[in-house]
Amino acid sequence: RTRKKGGNTGYIEFPRPLHRKNGGEITMSETEKKIDLKLILSIIAAGIMSFSGVVVETAMNVTFPTLMEEFGIGTSTVQWITTGYLLVLASIIPASSYLKKRFTTKSLFVTAICLFIIGTVMAACTPVFSLLLAGRLIQGVGTGIALPLMFNIVLEQVPEEKLGLMMGIASLITAMAPAVGPSVGGMIVSNFGWRMIFAALIPLLVLSFLFGIFSIRQVTQTQKVSFQAVDYLFLIIGFACFIFATSTASEAGWTSIPVLLLFLAGILAIVIFYRRSMKSDLPLIDLRVFHCLPFTFSVLVLILIQFICLGLGFLIPNYAQLVSGQEAFLAGCLLLPGCLAGAVLSPVSGRILDRFGAKKPILLGNLCIIVSLGCFSIFAGKLTTVLFVVFYLFFAFGQGFSVGNSMTNGLSHLSAKRNADGNAVINTLQQLAGAIGTSVVSSIVASAQAAMPGDMAQATRWGSSYAFYLLAVLAVAMICCSLGAFATAARKKEICHTTV
Repeated sequence: RTRKKGGNTGYIEFPRPLHRKNGGEITMSETEKKIDLKLILSIIAAGIMSFSGVVVETAMNVTFPTLMEEFGIGTSTVQWITTGYLLVLASIIPASSYLKKRFTTKSLFVTAICLFIIGTVMAACTPVFSLLLAGRLIQGVGTGIALPLMFNIVLEQVPEEKLGLMMGIASLITAMAPAVGPSVGGMIVSNFGWRMIFAALIPLLVLSFLFGIFSIRQVTQTQKVSFQAVDYLFLIIGFACFIFATSTASEAGWTSIPVLLLFLAGILAIVIFYRRSMKSDLPLIDLRVFHCLPFTFSVLVLILIQFICLGLGFLIPNYAQLVSGQEAFLAGCLLLPGCLAGAVLSPVSGRILDRFGAKKPILLGNLCIIVSLGCFSIFAGKLTTVLFVVFYLFFAFGQGFSVGNSMTNGLSHLSAKRNADGNAVINTLQQLAGAIGTSVVSSIVASAQAAMPGDMAQATRWGSSYAFYLLAVLAVAMICCSLGAFATAARKKEICHTTV
């Protein structure tokens, strides 16, 4: 049936009867949810964009030495190809809850894919680094809209008993990208040049557009809600300050006045955003989701894993090229076996959660990550191709069991009404953590390179060793947060569902 949208002439199609709950919001009832062809295609359509964004991100990590030579730039500049993209993602995703309420799912999808295609063409054709960076930022806007869109589709339309499996499949779509990106990126750079990385995405994006136009449907009614522009501005300022601070630290030092002032400004902006949001009746993101401790601990787990993942994605290919002297293609292939294994495990681990609960798969995954980072730290000064592959296999196995399940577990403690806010929080902080992770790791390596300008290989080896030590410490903090999520779950479950 169709339902008219206020005074507009457009219509929203509701393929099944909808019911009013969660304070008046019209939603699909649990008995009406089912997994059909349109649902699968809509997840794939949104997932292809997210996949494409991560593919380019990881593929470009392999091209950093090539880009540095072609454009005459340093490590601290070239890493903005990744850091800038992730900063835009972290800036766009907080608005996803508002966008979901205000606009139809299909209109958001069309906007996202058009922006992504524009950014892809611009990056493929650019003669200068500045336009390459601009294209990546435009891609970031498209991915920032598409990424929460995919998970919102799953949360709204998948039956509860299949939620773990489908969240795993959604995670699989984006988890495959780190497997494909470095190896394909290295092969393309070695044989066709880095611009072909972007050109090769066009057929995938066209396929995504066709799938989305056919399959994406509307299962919630849009609302004319106001956009909290001032709150959004403070949030963006806070994120930008943190990113610029970590990036500047590679050249100016972590205790320099500019870096400290940027950190201070970032903290101040985030505090102002938090206070304004808590006083608002219609906040940009309902931060009361953090009152649910199991959700908060789960978010911390995801932040730390994303920080570690993007840090390793920068360290391993660059170590292999600058220290071991390997070609770009082989350096990219070092991540391939682990990423493929981790991606395949995502839906499997989701199915385990559906049958046995979240605790066992999450803690098993966390332990594998700790083992991996411990090995990277111990052998940091003498890593070989075989060691890279084996250690990263452990990390990817742990990531496959931890990420999708931690996200599902955290969101399960929120009421259905707050799922969009929880999803926005998770995706925003994951991208911010990835951006900061890349900046921090690259700044550690760049600082070592600056201290030993005459020996790039040795400097990169020492800088990478310090970075591995940091990531190992964060892995220990990650499992502590997972234990905190389970320790508070039983005591806080009723409070989370009734007030949050």
